[in-house]
Amino acid sequence: MPLQPVQRRSVPDEVFDQVLSEVVDGGLEAGEALPSERRLAEVLGVSRPAVREALQRMAQTRLLDVRHGGATTVRDFRRYAGLDLLPRLLVRRGELDPRVARSILEARLVVGPGVAALAAERGGPTLEVLLTETVDALGATDDDVQRQLHALAFWDHVVDAADSMVFRLMFNSLRAAYEPALEALAPVMAEEVGQVGAYRLLTAAIGAGDAETARAAADRVLRPATTSLLTALEALEER
Repeated sequence: MPLQPVQRRSVPDEVFDQVLSEVVDGGLEAGEALPSERRLAEVLGVSRPAVREALQRMAQTRLLDVRHGGATTVRDFRRYAGLDLLPRLLVRRGELDPRVARSILEARLVVGPGVAALAAERGGPTLEVLLTETVDALGATDDDVQRQLHALAFWDHVVDAADSMVFRLMFNSLRAAYEPALEALAPVMAEEVGQVGAYRLLTAAIGAGDAETARAAADRVLRPATTSLLTALEALEER
């Protein structure tokens, strides 16, 4: 039996997750005032400092509007939240949200080729060496989870070379949402991460500084699994 690390979560983490779920699921609507710290502590059976810490974290992520001496109100997360919320939106209460998953896939397919084009323009010869080593490692294993990890390392190098802080932060958030599901996604992602030849073509285009070929090659790498996953998600949404 494979053992998993024991996850120890703090009380403020639990409070944060419960209040966040209420906000995201509509139990607490935008503009609605939260109960007092004392009342929340009573309902949740925790200390007021734990509630206070959780609410401060939510305020830092722009999910709450905290006014000194006034009520703490809920903000519309669709307008104010950042990409750091994405992993929490993707899986809520143990279930995948197909709409969020679809938006991640669509963003990946749109952004990935553009990032590859920038990497081709800015990367240089050192990048080609790193990408070649990563693709060699990808081609040397038949394990679909390991292949996904090598593919993530490949794109990590590409994003670095693109030299864009916005794309870097986007990649970090998308990766944080994706990594916990590596094993579950292995059968579907096998089609993408098994395209060693396509990855080599993309590597060559980036190494040659050919932005347009890199853009097309990146689309070729990303599109098959994206199409398959979108089809599967559509079936989930129809249930």
